[in-house]
Amino acid sequence: MPPNFGYSYNEVKENQVRVSLRDVRVSFKDSVEVCRVIRGMKIDDARTFLKNVIDGKRAVPFKRYKKHVGHRKGLQGWPAGRYPKKIASKILELLDHGEAMAEDKGLDIESLYIVHLAAQQGPKLRRYFPRAYGRATPKIEQLVHFELVLEERVHE
Repeated sequence: MPPNFGYSYNEVKENQVRVSLRDVRVSFKDSVEVCRVIRGMKIDDARTFLKNVIDGKRAVPFKRYKKHVGHRKGLQGWPAGRYPKKIASKILELLDHGEAMAEDKGLDIESLYIVHLAAQQGPKLRRYFPRAYGRATPKIEQLVHFELVLEERVHE
């Protein structure tokens, strides 16, 4: 049975592959920042960038959700940044799925570029902590959906 969800990128050509990762337990705001950085990169460059983030060698610049974010060295033109390791590992997993689908489709793996990468809000998990005097404190966890479109570009 086909999936019951849509994509925000609907014009898929013959030299493109579309992949999604659903209901991931990571920070939505940090996911938006990581997706913004690696969108448009070659797949090998994105993979090395994400591995460096996991190792703590490269910081991801935080441009939108940047309140109370410390400055990091090595960021060109932007001081605030972090090392979102959990998100980097999930996006690496998504890149592996996209590469496998591209290989299945017969595309050249060395010439794949990230055309579209987006993080969108998924459902919210609502739980409650019982507190004193009959009160309860809500704990709401936001799940994230990822979309990835890879494109084969042939350079002459």
